[in-house]
Amino acid sequence: MEKNLTTGSVFKNILQFSIPFFISYFLQTLYGTADMFIIGQFNGTDSTTAVSIGSQVMHMITMMLVGLSMGSTVLIARAVGSEKPRELSSAIGNTITLFVAISLAFMLCTLLMLNYIVSLMSTPPEAVAGTRAYLTICFTGIPFITAYNVISSVFRGMGDSKSPMYFVAIACVSNILLDCLFIGALKMGPAGAALGTTVSQAISVAVSLLIITRSRSTGIRLTRGDLIAQRNVIGSILKGGIPVALQECFIQFSFLVVAAIANKRGLNDAAAVGIVEKFMGILFLMPSAMLSTVSALAAQNIGAGKPERARQTLWYAILLASGFGLLAVGAMMLWAEPVVSLFSKSSDVIHLGGQYMRGYVFDCILAGIQFCFNGYFCACGMSGMSFLNSFIGTLLARLPVAYLASAHFPSSLFPMGLATTSGSAVSLVICIIIFIRLRRRENKITAA
Repeated sequence: MEKNLTTGSVFKNILQFSIPFFISYFLQTLYGTADMFIIGQFNGTDSTTAVSIGSQVMHMITMMLVGLSMGSTVLIARAVGSEKPRELSSAIGNTITLFVAISLAFMLCTLLMLNYIVSLMSTPPEAVAGTRAYLTICFTGIPFITAYNVISSVFRGMGDSKSPMYFVAIACVSNILLDCLFIGALKMGPAGAALGTTVSQAISVAVSLLIITRSRSTGIRLTRGDLIAQRNVIGSILKGGIPVALQECFIQFSFLVVAAIANKRGLNDAAAVGIVEKFMGILFLMPSAMLSTVSALAAQNIGAGKPERARQTLWYAILLASGFGLLAVGAMMLWAEPVVSLFSKSSDVIHLGGQYMRGYVFDCILAGIQFCFNGYFCACGMSGMSFLNSFIGTLLARLPVAYLASAHFPSSLFPMGLATTSGSAVSLVICIIIFIRLRRRENKITAA
C-alpha cells in the first residue's frame, strides 16, 4: 500500500517503517538458520557441512540481489514523494522487466559454474555431492528469490515495510514445515533443505502476487507499456543498485578473508571467530534496517522537494543506531562469554570468543552510523559513495590491520576484533567528509 512519508513526525515515520523492516530481517535470519538446525537433527556432519557451504553461496547471491534492488527502492520512493504516478508505474514496470532478465542470467550462469563454485569453496570431499545437490536446486530457484526481493523493494519504495514482513513470515513458516517434511519424513538430506527453501520462496511470491492483483489498496497500476524497457529508467535503477550490490559483495568477501586469517591460527580460534560472526550478524540487523529506512524515507522527501526532512531522517536514524550500538556494547562487555557458550562447550573457544566479541562489538556503533550515511547517499543518488567508503575502509584498515593483529598478538583475539572495527572507523570518517562537502555544495547552490 502506497504511503507518503513526507509529512508528519519524522521520528514516528522512522519507527513505523524500520520496526517491520527489522522484524523482516530477523525472520530472514531465522529462515536461514532453520535449514542448518533441522539438517543437524536428522543427518550427519557431511550433510550439515553441505548445507552450510551452500547457504554461504546463496547468502552472497541474495545480498547482491538486495543491493541491486536498492536502486529500484530509491527511484520508486522519489516518484512517490514527487507525486508523479506515471513515473511510479514506469519505475515499477521497468524494475520487473530488468529483474526478470537478471534472475534468468543469474540462474543460467550459476548452474553452468556449479562445479567450479563447489571447488572454489574448498568443499570437503565428503560434502561435495550434498553441496552440489543443494546448490543445483537453489540456483534453479533464483527467479523466486529475485521475485521476493523485487516485490519487497517495490513496497518499501512506496513507504510500506509491513507487507514485505508478512511475505517473509509466510516464507519462514513454510520453510520450517517443508524442511521437516523433506529432511525429516522423506529423508532427502541437503536436497530436501534446498527444496524446502525454494518452494517456500515460491509460496511467498505467489501469495504476494495474489495480494497485489486482488487488492486495489496497493497503489500499483501497471500497463503493458510500463513493462517496456526504457533506457533512462533502467539506467537509473542500475546506477543506484550496482554500487550497493558491489559493496555487499565486497563486504562479504572481506569477512571471508578475516575468517581465513583466523583459520590459520588453529581450530579454537576459527571456531571462536565463526561463532561471533554468526551472532554479530544478528546484532547487525539494526544497522541494516536503518540503512534501508533512511534510503526509502529520505528518497521520498528529496522527491517531494523537502531536503531538510531528508536530513532529519538521517539524524534520527543515527541517534537510534548509536543508541542500539551502545546497548550492544554494554551487553557484550558483561555477557560475551555466556553468549559464546550457547554455541560451544569448549572453554578455550568460549574464552577466545569473548575476546573477539569485546573488540568486534564496537562495530555496532561505528557501522550503524556509517550505514545511516550510506542510506542517505543512496537516497541522494550517490550510491557510488557508499561503495567507495566501504571499499577504502576494508582495503586500508580492516584486512591489513586484521592480518597484523593476528601476527603480533597470537594469544588473543581482542586485537583482531578491534581490527574488524577499524574498517568501519575509516569508512565513517570518509562518510563525514563526503556529507560536509555535499552540504557545502548545496549551500552554494541555495545562495546562488
